[in-house]
Amino acid sequence: MSATPPTVTVIGAGLAGSEAAWQLAQRGIPVRLYEMRPQRSTEAHQTGGFAELVCSNSFGALAADKALGLLKAELRRLGSLIIACADRNALPAGGALAVARDHFSAEVTAAVSSHPLITVVREEVTAIPGGPTLVASGPLTSAALGEAIGALAGQRYLYFYDALAPIVTLESVAMPPAWRQSRYDRDSGASEGDYINCPLDRAQYETFVAAVREAERIELRHFEQEDERFFEGCLPIEVLAARDTLALAYGPMRPVGLRDPATGRRPYAVVQLRQDNLAGTLFNIVGFQTNIKWPDQRRILRLIPGLEQAEFVRLGQMHRNTFLNSPTLLRPTLQWRDREDLLFAGQIIGTEGYVGSTAGGLLAGINLARLVAGLPPRALPVETMMGALFHYATHADPKDFQPMKANLGLLPELDPPVRDKQKRNQAHAARALAALEAWIAEKN
Repeated sequence: MSATPPTVTVIGAGLAGSEAAWQLAQRGIPVRLYEMRPQRSTEAHQTGGFAELVCSNSFGALAADKALGLLKAELRRLGSLIIACADRNALPAGGALAVARDHFSAEVTAAVSSHPLITVVREEVTAIPGGPTLVASGPLTSAALGEAIGALAGQRYLYFYDALAPIVTLESVAMPPAWRQSRYDRDSGASEGDYINCPLDRAQYETFVAAVREAERIELRHFEQEDERFFEGCLPIEVLAARDTLALAYGPMRPVGLRDPATGRRPYAVVQLRQDNLAGTLFNIVGFQTNIKWPDQRRILRLIPGLEQAEFVRLGQMHRNTFLNSPTLLRPTLQWRDREDLLFAGQIIGTEGYVGSTAGGLLAGINLARLVAGLPPRALPVETMMGALFHYATHADPKDFQPMKANLGLLPELDPPVRDKQKRNQAHAARALAALEAWIAEKN
């Protein structure tokens, strides 16, 4: 590397952009980090903080034999800022990593903003700059920048819809009938269960489903109606309810692993609430993303036992997320196919979820630093969860490309095969972490 490496541009200070800027700066590369908020906000963000979590406050499973747990283990090994901040701001959530979202964002913002090699610029970027650049503008990319990327791609974007879940105050939840317990009692060690559970019998469940089906939805704006596509891993409750009467009972309202202390039996259906802030005063309704009109939301959600007097500090809403057709546009190193010093990362490349976005920012940051240093970028082994995720994003069939969360099904088969699921998952995790260690040990 020269004595004075060129300054790199990073666009977007979400999870991916913050991680990328940190990885670059930690390797001695000066960074200009552009973030348009709070001067210009989006449909979903509420603050100007970096790495703001606009949907759930959960980073998913902790155990390394689960896909998101393995992905986090890999990120910890590679020195992820985002995961370190998440670990330090963890809340009780059973076998998952949930965070106090405001404290988490504040810590990321402070760390990135105070780094001596990172200059934060609070303004919108409307064109793709020349020179080494990393675009992590997220699924809510502004219209002007979106048009610039679309022009560069020479093709139209794909779209899907993401939705936010409501948040209620703890003091407004009636217990009983609600009670605290994690599924299969997998709590974090707190004296009480990590989740609040609201039980429904069959009649209550069917009444709830009927109300959801009949509710009025918020009308989409004209440009959002052009291509209505939902991400299967984050479907609004009204979409699930319209598919089948039992879809919610087998989805976000599944009662498995829970036993109502009032009856001693498993309920017909359950609505779970998960702690959302450090003080433990706010809880989000797990899996209840929705675009139902707000008056109907209040009425319908108060049909749930325990939430009859619920105080809502946020109601659900839905917004359009934008992502690239990455298999036609990006290399596994996250470089643009026709411009090696332009990289993309985060949900805009079709890696769904907080941890997947973070992983993209980390790899793109490392590879852009290598480019500036005159070294070739590197793809991760497909045996790792990170490598498998980015291999999917850059090798899937472009005609059917959809955003993808990390899942063990993306990993290559074991040789020899392992039939037992738990042992197979453990073998995948062991192989992935060994492959990552070998990748780290390789020289250049």
